[in-house]
Amino acid sequence: MELSMSMKQTQTLSPQMMQSMEILQMGSQELLEYIQDQVQENPVLEMEEKYGKGDDTAVLQRKLEWLESTDAQNRYYHQQDTEDDEKDPISNYGTVDEREENLYLYVLSQLEVMDLEPELLPVGRFLVESLNQNGWLDESGEDLAEELGKPVEEVEKALAAVQSLEPAGVGARNLSECLVLQLQRRHEDSELAIRIARDYLDPLSKSRYGLIAKSLGVCQEEVRTACDLIRTLNPRPGGGFAARENLVYINPDLFVVNFPDHFELLTNDYFFPDLNISGYYCRMLKSTEDNEVKDYLMGKVRQAKWVVHSIEQRRSTLLRCAECILELQEEFFRRGPGHLKPMCLADIAQKVGVHESTVSRTVRDKYLQCASGVYPLSYFFSRSLGAPAARPGTEENTSSPDFAKALLKKLIGGEDKHKPLSEQKLCERMAREGCELSRRTVAKYRDELGIPSTTGRKQYE
Repeated sequence: MELSMSMKQTQTLSPQMMQSMEILQMGSQELLEYIQDQVQENPVLEMEEKYGKGDDTAVLQRKLEWLESTDAQNRYYHQQDTEDDEKDPISNYGTVDEREENLYLYVLSQLEVMDLEPELLPVGRFLVESLNQNGWLDESGEDLAEELGKPVEEVEKALAAVQSLEPAGVGARNLSECLVLQLQRRHEDSELAIRIARDYLDPLSKSRYGLIAKSLGVCQEEVRTACDLIRTLNPRPGGGFAARENLVYINPDLFVVNFPDHFELLTNDYFFPDLNISGYYCRMLKSTEDNEVKDYLMGKVRQAKWVVHSIEQRRSTLLRCAECILELQEEFFRRGPGHLKPMCLADIAQKVGVHESTVSRTVRDKYLQCASGVYPLSYFFSRSLGAPAARPGTEENTSSPDFAKALLKKLIGGEDKHKPLSEQKLCERMAREGCELSRRTVAKYRDELGIPSTTGRKQYE
């Protein structure tokens, strides 16, 4: 029997280190909830709100005005923030106003004030309760009448009342009826559009304007105008109300403000409370002679200091990573989408001086707002496509998926709609622009952009 001894080195993480990594990868809302839980559990921690400080408010307001003025989307986000300033910013952070109505309540409130026959009101309520998230009814009038034990005529009368309510198209039983209901409320002449929506949706989906015009005995230009009107309608009238109960607004963790001569990076920790160690318990720790009390307070103070340190470390690491992203993707922040450069976690890790896993945790569930909109930090990381680094005669990088998608969208937007470009033709034209992709990749990017295939884009005479 042989006995052997061996030595190996293992690395284990302390509970404090694991806690620090968890804090690092927390999103804003998750971190806020964590802070509130820690304050409740640890009496040594004290929370001091920041948003009452007037000078800081004025400075932040001036800086965000630069960002707010650049684009409509940012103006919306900024407006939400300034409106919440009048209330408690913490209470509404990242959550939807609970007073917002869902589709059912919105439609039902209108139905209740209608002058309906007494026997129709409960039928109307049943129909409203039967609406799906799109605002449609999935069952026919006959099936609904059988389920209610009511005459079909009575159900149809109640349905007509529901279909007269807002949003336009609610209570429709199919796409055609949904579009027709919306067109009937238009003040302009929409008779041709109604006929097309009722009987020619399939040719419309394929842009067969010539076929529709021939069938209806009108000119193609009239058909084209009517089809353009139909495409402005909402096929899902209940979509704006869907899942509102679970809606969460994105609160960016970072702002990139584009001043005339420079960029400025701001962290959105303004509404986060400052965490302090209670002076009262520190004095008690020094004065008490009870060893049990002293041990308890020392443990709580040690825990509180670690929490404060971990939160500050999260902020510092996030800011350093964001500064590197801003440096490497400066062209994107100047010119917008379509100008992202290939960038990986290792690029940021090397600049910041941390491990790639730390960068991965740092950017997880974090968002950045700039002049082009609000983006997850993960958006700025992309692999190289293996194409030439720059177009001949230029310094512009063409090897990122972001550039490839922007170029693809541009080429399709400028094509002859009667003879749209095939995937192979798109590959060839993109290659001439310095962006070499396979046919499969072009098809993939086209799908991601929501652009139909060649057949779907073709407009027939």
